[in-house]
Amino acid sequence: MLTHDAQPAPAAAAAGAAATPEGAVPETAETRVRIARVTPAGAATVAGAATGALGLVWVLYERVLPFSGVLGFWVSWYCVFLILYACMARLQWDAREVSHRLALIAFATGGILAVAIVAGQVLFVVARGLRAVLHLNFWTQSLALAGPLQPLSIGGALHAIVGTLEQIALGTLFAVPLGLLTATFLAEVGGRTARPIRTIVEAMTALPDVIAGLFVYALFILTLGMQKSGLAAGLALAVTMMPIVARAAEVVIRLVPGTLREASYALGSSQWRTVLNVVLPTARAGLATAVVLAMARGIGETAPVLVVSGVTKEMNFNPLHGPQVSLPLFIWEYAHIEAVNNTIVARAFGAGIALIIVVLLLFALARRLGGGTPGELNRRQRRRLARQGARV
Repeated sequence: MLTHDAQPAPAAAAAGAAATPEGAVPETAETRVRIARVTPAGAATVAGAATGALGLVWVLYERVLPFSGVLGFWVSWYCVFLILYACMARLQWDAREVSHRLALIAFATGGILAVAIVAGQVLFVVARGLRAVLHLNFWTQSLALAGPLQPLSIGGALHAIVGTLEQIALGTLFAVPLGLLTATFLAEVGGRTARPIRTIVEAMTALPDVIAGLFVYALFILTLGMQKSGLAAGLALAVTMMPIVARAAEVVIRLVPGTLREASYALGSSQWRTVLNVVLPTARAGLATAVVLAMARGIGETAPVLVVSGVTKEMNFNPLHGPQVSLPLFIWEYAHIEAVNNTIVARAFGAGIALIIVVLLLFALARRLGGGTPGELNRRQRRRLARQGARV
């Protein structure tokens, strides 16, 4: 397990002594600090606690007590494992070290569990939809000419991929400016209206997603006469994305050091110029993360899109006219009819694979546009500084 120790670097100390001029005061030898490392005792303690908990829970859960079920078995094993590990660790280390190791084990196993759940879901979707995505027509055709009994070599999900990209682009276009303006107002301006606005934003975050679809349906479709289309779906997604952007962006903007604002004011800049040229560029990476979170919320929504976008098997590149299907809606429509046709279900899981790929690409693009940490130069800025230095 992880322990603290500090080991000197003999080679570095010898090199420093050799480089010290005669008569000069030698510098203190540098030491390499190893914050944590795996020790045989720590690994044996973890393995022993895990094995002992497995045997004990199996005897009690399967032979003695009238319990059953896989989930209950592993939850019981995990609890007994932590208890046994704490007891075994207390026999070797003091109470402070035991609490440190126990917290470390809990956090590490929690992270491993989260990764395992995500990996299991991805692998399950890939296993069910792999035979559909291996056909090139899945990426290049729609279902306009494919019936429910057609093989996987005919038809695809291109119309749903196009619909997802256009709808999330419209939702981001509407939600990001409004969310950033709201966050800037709450973090930089404030006033009497800040508290009710923050309350409304928090309430919108907790609202069911179908409410956004019903709001757009009642206001834009029934009242204003807009037809079901990709634009209406984009508006519904914007309603769900905007509070995510506002809340996350407000937290990021508040993390910008106040000394940067004070320095800008000292140079004679106005408040809006300080926010535009100092605060927002400093928080760029965090704002990109806020946009990513909002896109993750919107790109997988089914309920709002189901109400306002309509369903079609045709290719529709125009989000302003006619119904337009998205990948989540495509999956919802076909994934539950396995008793009728396994081919349709394979197409639905193939659409799930396409959705995973689209999400990864959008996240990578957002992180690329967001840049690195505050003050970190990108490659283009480093190349420009290198060229300027070469000229001098």
